[in-house]
Amino acid sequence: MRLPEMSQPPRREPAASPPSRRSVLALLASTAMLAPPALAQNPTTPSGRNAADGQPPGTPRPGTFSYAEVVNQARILAERPFDDAQPDIPDALRALTYDSYREIRFRRDKALWQNDGTDFRLQLFHLGFLHDRPVQIHVVSNGNAIPIPYNMALFEFGKAPVPQKLPVSLGFAGFSVTTTLNSLKLQDEVISFLGASYFRFLGRGHRYGLSARALALDVGGEADEEFPFFRSLWLERPKPESVDLVVYGLVDSPSVSGAFRFVVTPGPQTRIAVTATIIPRKPIQRIGIAPLTSMFLAGEGDREQRTDFRPEIHDSDGLMLHTGVGEWIWRPIRNPKALIISSFHDRNPRGFGLIQRDREFGHYQDLEAHYHARPGYWIEPVGEWGEGRVDLIEIPTQGEEFDNIVCCWTPKTPLEPGRQTELSYRMTSVSTTETLHGMGQVQSSFAADDAVDTAAGLVRKRFIVDFNAGDLEFYLSDPKRVSAVATVSVGSVTNTILDPNYAAKGFRAIVDVALRPGESTDLRLFLRTPLRSLTETWTTSWSAPGSAPPPAASGG
Repeated sequence: MRLPEMSQPPRREPAASPPSRRSVLALLASTAMLAPPALAQNPTTPSGRNAADGQPPGTPRPGTFSYAEVVNQARILAERPFDDAQPDIPDALRALTYDSYREIRFRRDKALWQNDGTDFRLQLFHLGFLHDRPVQIHVVSNGNAIPIPYNMALFEFGKAPVPQKLPVSLGFAGFSVTTTLNSLKLQDEVISFLGASYFRFLGRGHRYGLSARALALDVGGEADEEFPFFRSLWLERPKPESVDLVVYGLVDSPSVSGAFRFVVTPGPQTRIAVTATIIPRKPIQRIGIAPLTSMFLAGEGDREQRTDFRPEIHDSDGLMLHTGVGEWIWRPIRNPKALIISSFHDRNPRGFGLIQRDREFGHYQDLEAHYHARPGYWIEPVGEWGEGRVDLIEIPTQGEEFDNIVCCWTPKTPLEPGRQTELSYRMTSVSTTETLHGMGQVQSSFAADDAVDTAAGLVRKRFIVDFNAGDLEFYLSDPKRVSAVATVSVGSVTNTILDPNYAAKGFRAIVDVALRPGESTDLRLFLRTPLRSLTETWTTSWSAPGSAPPPAASGG
């Protein structure tokens, strides 16, 4: 899912970044994607232009551009078959290698808006290598959407073998925006859009890690995953007093079209308010709303998955959920031996996200990747999303160059083809989940090896979970007031031990679980006193090895 790249610190100059390893499948899929198709023709004008102003249908009148216009363009796209013509870019750009593409950088002295009195700067990504699908990028000023023409003078090419003359209609691969994120004297990258519908953003002190995207289709399903992509992007030209950056996107794919509005507010926790209008062309069984994509190779308990001296290698280490009934859940992420889809059914969820909770450099020992500084992305639905589930997809991987973790919201009722569905949510880049709730939290968790009990016909496993933070330190003065509540969906909890952990200012819970060979179970664990719950709920799944027993004969 990702293309190898060197992990980069927050950008200190407005230069083009290397291709993102976060979106390799999307970028490979982009060879089948196209430049923007002609919009549906107006039956009253054979030329396909509006009789009133001579413009293609869906084109806003001067001074009237708004999100409604993007929704209108998405509706027009949805009413016609998907256009799968190949993008028209020079073969020399497609032939660029990873290294030669890295030679192409946006000239920092050409950044847009640098003379507008604003703290925002706009840079563009050049087409080439796997980034071979042009996206039309516009700047909206006084209600007018003005396309940015391609100009070779915007880029430094180094030793990259590119044609000497490229047309102004060439387009771009995407864009990035810098601002005074970490210092009032420096421009650091705060957000970038590059590859299919992928985008990434940073809070203060963060390094790029996981990615977000507009939509996910058939992730982890039997059919091949489909990658919606941005056909067009618009940025409102910020004013000197602007604290927000506003971006609009027109999304398309064989199964769906859609319009998106992103209001980006940079800061210690950069926030994005998202409005999405989704219009399926046909029934979609597995549509992922607010999808996040990350990497997990090895964690604190994965000795056999380490590839070198580094103790842990991951962009995110857990899925956090805030359910509709108010429960906080922590599910550690794993690098499984086979694909696993874990579904958390809910009604009107309050929040979910992929989090990098472990912020200790010594737990990673990576001076280049800075995994300890990777952000978590927290999603908060606005309004009622109804019934559905948060899906966590974990895909086996043997290297850190591939994204193998996806989470998203999947509605229970499939979206109706041809009908507009509007959803809103907030995204936040976070360093710690202690700002999300004040309860005790899972600090770390481990699992022992499976132990086969031949005499009892069972497989046994021990789980160890450390809790800290919240009010747990207060209860260390009388640890007997705290108890561990452990439950399983299948099998039995055979033993529970709870010890005070003074070093961590919390408690350590040990839970022994027994299953019959071939059975699978979901385990839940939290700490409480007789009066109230003290911690979030830790949960995981476990499948015992071996063949399942034959089914019992049914009565006839």
